[in-house]
Amino acid sequence: MTTTEIARLLERYRSSGRTFSADGISSFALDSAHQGGPRDAPAVLCVHGVPASAYLYRKVIPELAARGLRGIAVDLPGLGFAGRPADADYSWSGLGRWLLSAINALQLDRFHLVLHDIGGPIGLEVAAAVPERVASLTLLNTILEVSSFHRPWPMEPFAHRGVGEAWLASMRVPGAFSSIMRLVGVSRRVPAAELACWLPLLFGDDGGRAFLKIMRGFELTAAKERRYLDSVRDTPYPVQIVWGARDAMLPWRRYGVQAQRATGVAEPILLPAKHFLQEDYPGEIAEAVSRIAHERR
Repeated sequence: MTTTEIARLLERYRSSGRTFSADGISSFALDSAHQGGPRDAPAVLCVHGVPASAYLYRKVIPELAARGLRGIAVDLPGLGFAGRPADADYSWSGLGRWLLSAINALQLDRFHLVLHDIGGPIGLEVAAAVPERVASLTLLNTILEVSSFHRPWPMEPFAHRGVGEAWLASMRVPGAFSSIMRLVGVSRRVPAAELACWLPLLFGDDGGRAFLKIMRGFELTAAKERRYLDSVRDTPYPVQIVWGARDAMLPWRRYGVQAQRATGVAEPILLPAKHFLQEDYPGEIAEAVSRIAHERR
């Protein structure tokens, strides 16, 4: 694995998507319609968390297209190829508002939502704002009962000034980031070069400063928890859970069970994956989304 190889992979990835702008912030979108798929197929908007980007869904998007769906993933501000303005609102509320602007900019009238990690709260801001436009909701290893949430150990340092900057800088030490990802995020099947692409997408052109603002913008309040729980209970759209059962960051026994209790989903889909299940089980995720999407036709 060389710097040249990583740059080549990133350039190939970038050429598979397109840029757009929403609410004055530039961003990047993976869109199966841009990759030759039908534009009029049911839209599936896939929302990433941290420290990820649309890159996390690069394997899921073509799997959705193969099942007659229009898969779309966008970079949230502060991550990936998206803009990182210093004065942007990087709270869940702010990112949720931006995401709705992005949905409108992409001209998605009605859409299925796939939410992962803190993309859960961010995407549920959209679901709470425009429930009539949501066709279905798929929850992947995310959080709902946010008032009792504690950041897992690899993420906790980022929340603290000084410590967070040092912890982020340590990710540049050769092998540090990949070791953590192998431990809690992905299996050995994910190629090292593909995993290495995560780092430049995290640091971007601001050295990760916007990412740290995101990590310090979590809204862990009772009011937000009520808002998110209301968005998964007695909804006009069906809800399902797909969970990486080997996740040590958001373990099923705590966060998955919370999601099941909140949604009332009787049969969650448990996959033998760690936290970033999109890397290891893209086909299984797409199949679950396809079933719920086509049931609604």
